[in-house]
Amino acid sequence: MGKSRTKRFKRPQFSPTGNCQAEAAAAENGEEDDDGPAAELLEKLQHPTAEVRECACAGLARLVQQKPVLPGLARRDAVRRLGPLLLDPSLAVRETAAGALRNLSACGGFEICDDMVTKDVMTPLVALLKECSAGLDSNEMSPQEKKDQSKNSIENIANEAVNVLWNICECSSRAVSIFNKEGCLEIVLKYLSRFSTNVDLAISVAHCLQTVTEDNPELLKSFSATVLQVLESAMLCPVSSMEYILLKTLVAGTIWNLKDVIPSKSQAEIINAILKILSEVLEMDAGEIVIRMKEAETQRLKTAAETEETLKNVNGDDLIEDVEMEEIPHKRKVRRKNFVSDLLPPTDKELRETIAVLTAQQTALEIVVNMCFSEDPSDDEWEELSSSDESDACMENSFSECGGQLLSPLCLSHEIHSALTNCLIPKKVFEKTASPNKVALDICSRNPTWKPLIRKMNTIQCRALVCLQSLVSLLDVDHLGGVPALQTLSQHLSQLLFSQPDFAKHDDFLEAISGALRALLQTMASKNISQCMTPDQLMAFCKAGIHSSNIGVRVNVVSILGITGSVLAKEAGTLETLKTIGHFLLEVATKDPSLVVAGEALDALFDVFADGEEAEKASVQIKLLSALKEFQPVFKMKIRKEGRGKYSPDQLCVLDNVKMNLRRFVAYQETVEKRLTS
Repeated sequence: MGKSRTKRFKRPQFSPTGNCQAEAAAAENGEEDDDGPAAELLEKLQHPTAEVRECACAGLARLVQQKPVLPGLARRDAVRRLGPLLLDPSLAVRETAAGALRNLSACGGFEICDDMVTKDVMTPLVALLKECSAGLDSNEMSPQEKKDQSKNSIENIANEAVNVLWNICECSSRAVSIFNKEGCLEIVLKYLSRFSTNVDLAISVAHCLQTVTEDNPELLKSFSATVLQVLESAMLCPVSSMEYILLKTLVAGTIWNLKDVIPSKSQAEIINAILKILSEVLEMDAGEIVIRMKEAETQRLKTAAETEETLKNVNGDDLIEDVEMEEIPHKRKVRRKNFVSDLLPPTDKELRETIAVLTAQQTALEIVVNMCFSEDPSDDEWEELSSSDESDACMENSFSECGGQLLSPLCLSHEIHSALTNCLIPKKVFEKTASPNKVALDICSRNPTWKPLIRKMNTIQCRALVCLQSLVSLLDVDHLGGVPALQTLSQHLSQLLFSQPDFAKHDDFLEAISGALRALLQTMASKNISQCMTPDQLMAFCKAGIHSSNIGVRVNVVSILGITGSVLAKEAGTLETLKTIGHFLLEVATKDPSLVVAGEALDALFDVFADGEEAEKASVQIKLLSALKEFQPVFKMKIRKEGRGKYSPDQLCVLDNVKMNLRRFVAYQETVEKRLTS
């Protein structure tokens, strides 16, 4: 298997506030036509009044979250119209324009981001980042004026702009190249250095840096000792809120990406520091944090409501003057509102901090996965670049003829190996594979603003399963806790799987657990360790998984049957089970629309029926030889006709080896059948 690439999930998006709310809401519900909100809002971007331009940007920020409107906005050149507003004379317009572009880049995906680069959004964006950087250092105003009037606005604008930069760089290599050439590293590092006073901005920068430092040797040349010191300071900063936990985790991921420029004498120390942070993050109980934070929010709202009621009784509807309420920012004079929430800060601290912890845990698991591999495969479809583990050895020579090793090689240096085990990473990853806390899930399901956290908790479980797959494939049995630990893990995965009768409906979970199970069964089979899942259970799982639209799931389930069958082939009394497995794999090999899955199924057949008396009897009874002889020319034709257009060179290399092994296996089966029928 190749490496699971770190994937981005959408960040909290820009939400318009103030007088723009009504127009933005109207835009959200509008139709996408020439006379609809999109055309009207784009027209208002050129209005001479700053407030109108601001409201238009805010409306677009809401509108772009609806995918059906994106093609229309592209046709109307929304990017070229929004881009210049990043340098608008009004700071408010700059912020809302950046917010609209942030949402567009987050919701639009790779194509939209690439189009944004083509439409030259990077020119005003980089200029804005430079102006914000200069503005934060400006001495033209008095310190108090700077604090009250511009500092927060400039930092807010910078935060939106950095998020746009992050989104685009994550999707476009051209954007990364511009990042390198325009010296954006120096700019964003200045923002990161403000982590003690603006953690939100620092987190956005850390996300961006983790993205642009991955596989970017040109940028690595710019990382001097001074730059590394800024990162080190952020990584080692004291934790005053849960958001700082996320910041430290993201910076740890960035420093891992920079390992090639870190002096060799410091490598072990840096790796230990990174894994210590990841260990501390993974040790936190996300479910308990959700429960505790929701209770804190409930208590805060109750206290605020009681305070408001008291003030209402004392003052009636008069102006509440000089009220020093902790819940009211800046202790400013406010008129009594109709709702308690109107007296609260615009962001909910408890929810923000909970999201920060969950994001930190997801990021930590992704970093551990990345540590286990030396490089990414040539494309993102890592799950399709696989062949059965046991057939790798017999194909080794053929792989070398294809220009080197096919898959990303497992890479675990002594320093990383020691740090992983010393920090108890395998144990903590194992714990994170458990289903999310039911009480926490119930709390989130009953609160609309907390409901998105359910997906985050499920994502953490899936990331943990992917991480578990990597660790099981890499570490010695002793470092995984010995034979009892692997048997316990086998039982745990079985319970995890069959406790969810509708598991086949959840592709992410199914892909993650099938990959983990495949790696575990392979390790246990290689060490002759018995496991608790019965062949019937595995068969039921594979029958459900083979109908998944996800190619990675289908590859995993046929590999699982190949591993299971190869073990059973050496045991007595397994004839009927082997026949069932053989029929299943033959059907997949001959009927699955993906050549990658078909090739994996053939590999699995080779493994199951390569040796053993029971396997030989089963192969004759299911007429394996005649079925494979009939399919052999069909498989060759499919490779010739479909291969070049649909599959990568690496995948074609695997398929060519399968084709060669099929020829050898048919010859072997001819000798088996001749011997058994003579």
